[in-house]
Amino acid sequence: MQMKRRCSAGLARRSFLAAVLLVAGLLLAVGCSNSRAHASSAETPQAALSSVGVTTVTLKPIGRTLTVSSELVPFQEIDVYAKESGYVSDLRVDYGSRVKKGDLMAVLEIPELKTRLAQDAAAIQRATDQVTHAEHEVSRIKATYKVAHLEYVRLSGVAQTRPGLVAQQEIDDAEGKDLSTQAQVEAGESALLAAQSQLDVAKAQAQQDQILYDYARITAPFAGVVTQRYANLGTLMQAGTSSSTQAMPLVRLSQDDLFRLVIPVPESYVKYIKVGDAVSVRVPSLDKSFPGRVTRFSVDVSEDTRTMHTEVDIPNPSHILMPGLYADATLTLEHRDKALVVPLNAVTQTGDAASVFTVDQNDRLQNRDIRLGMETASEAEVLSGLNEGDRVVVSDRSGLKPGTQVRPQTVEVLQYQGESN
Repeated sequence: MQMKRRCSAGLARRSFLAAVLLVAGLLLAVGCSNSRAHASSAETPQAALSSVGVTTVTLKPIGRTLTVSSELVPFQEIDVYAKESGYVSDLRVDYGSRVKKGDLMAVLEIPELKTRLAQDAAAIQRATDQVTHAEHEVSRIKATYKVAHLEYVRLSGVAQTRPGLVAQQEIDDAEGKDLSTQAQVEAGESALLAAQSQLDVAKAQAQQDQILYDYARITAPFAGVVTQRYANLGTLMQAGTSSSTQAMPLVRLSQDDLFRLVIPVPESYVKYIKVGDAVSVRVPSLDKSFPGRVTRFSVDVSEDTRTMHTEVDIPNPSHILMPGLYADATLTLEHRDKALVVPLNAVTQTGDAASVFTVDQNDRLQNRDIRLGMETASEAEVLSGLNEGDRVVVSDRSGLKPGTQVRPQTVEVLQYQGESN
């Protein structure tokens, strides 16, 4: 009986301890759970902030450019023909020969012109002799006229002072002789003028033949380089002015100290093109850029291509450029030295309205209405609505609302690259 009471008492004590331990465990579990819940509630605001990419609005140059590809051509390029037919007796140039204006390139042998020049010299000599003879004849006739005229004047004077002393027949003969010799003087002077005219004609013919003979010396019309040679020594060159024969040129001459780049400017950019505009010309095959300028353009737009013919001159003093190379011409359409610039991907445009999200000093979003100016492929000029130093959101703006606190992160944006055509 006593043994039963001791067992019952031990069982009761164990049950009580177990109950105490259970309650203590429950209290400890509740306490830990509350601690974790409190810590989680304290960390939630920081973890819930959205991260947005931002960039700073700055003052910087901005410009629109247009890049057009075309082929370099010499400023001048011609085929050099012979003015008169003849055989090539001296050829002084070949492929790649560089010449200056007036340099002798070839000499033609023209026997017919040599003969004509000799005939012209004889004709001039003959006409000169005729002029000399006519001059002597005029001098002789004038002397005869002078004597006859003085004789008539004396007889006429005597007849007036002493009537009847000199017979009237004698006076009439003297007068007739005076008039006759005067007419001979006029005829002699006319003959002299005719002889002088013949001399002038002979000299003019000789000058013309000499000019034609001078064309036997083929010279360079401008400074350049020979890019083609069509003739050899002994080749018969036909006159380039004759339409009845197929004349062959002597050489092809290209002016290579100045090149021109012909570019078709699209209709939408025509209003920006002005004579004197600077152009950057890049030649990919040479991996070099050269300065050029717009020097001329047509005043109309082609109906077929809707482009305007525009020419850019590129100096080539070092003769690096060559005909036929492809080049990229970059024209500046618009330019601002200092403009308030934002990335174009930061702008939301709805019709004519534009806006951006900015992040203020408290890292809260603001929606700003802005007015845009010049636009490039990646940037836009802001005329109003923003200030230098403002932070604008350039990341995805879907779901963002004004007043929301965010975590801004500065990101780099792509730089502007010009338009190409």
